[in-house]
Amino acid sequence: MKTGPTGPVFFWAMRFLAAIFKWLAAAVALLVVAAAVLILLFRWVDPPTTAFMFRDWLSVEPQQAGAPRLYHEWVDAAAIPPEVKLAVIAAEDQRFPAHHGFDLVELNDALQRWREGGRLRGASTLSQQVAKNLFLWRESDWLRKGLEAPLTLLIELLWSKQRILEVYLNVAQFGPRTYGVGAASWRFFDRPVATLNRSEAALLAAVLPNPILYKVQSPSAQVRRKAAWIERQMRNLGGPAYLDRL
Repeated sequence: MKTGPTGPVFFWAMRFLAAIFKWLAAAVALLVVAAAVLILLFRWVDPPTTAFMFRDWLSVEPQQAGAPRLYHEWVDAAAIPPEVKLAVIAAEDQRFPAHHGFDLVELNDALQRWREGGRLRGASTLSQQVAKNLFLWRESDWLRKGLEAPLTLLIELLWSKQRILEVYLNVAQFGPRTYGVGAASWRFFDRPVATLNRSEAALLAAVLPNPILYKVQSPSAQVRRKAAWIERQMRNLGGPAYLDRL
């Protein structure tokens, strides 16, 4: 009896691999459908939590008796000042109104700098960051990037730009155990987000690349320089009138 590439062993191995592939494809399809349903629901319903928040909630301990594990307060878009909205766009995704989830210009620039010997810098849009925050994990790897792409496309397809920005502002991390501009405003400025001015909005946006390393309440010289740059970008974009493009 043959046991080589054309024999029974090969035949059963191929059947086994085909079955595994079939089950994996079915699992991926089920996950995509479930994600699409959730994303469609979140078009109208505010997400009660995110993958990032849930993971932090599991890993941190309250600082004192009765203190929350996490700080989060949802704020509707109408109660968020235009300066806060514009600040995060200026800091993170200046082509947000025009792209469909992926900033190809930034991606090309990042690849070009990498080819020239520079560090490969991320070029994530606000839409990609929403997808990552809601469903995925912080660590950058090819699996996360592969899952992030279809989730981003679904978000762009099913939500308006205004909704994407609203969700982003309410799920982004602005400090240790602090998510969303509502909680960040109370923790770092001791007042509601509706009262923040342009400089305070720029300072919040300045810590977004790494809200654990960069501090709103005790900003380093680097954070202050970034905040000043963001304010200049806000003016260059035309001020709050830029939001009319969304």
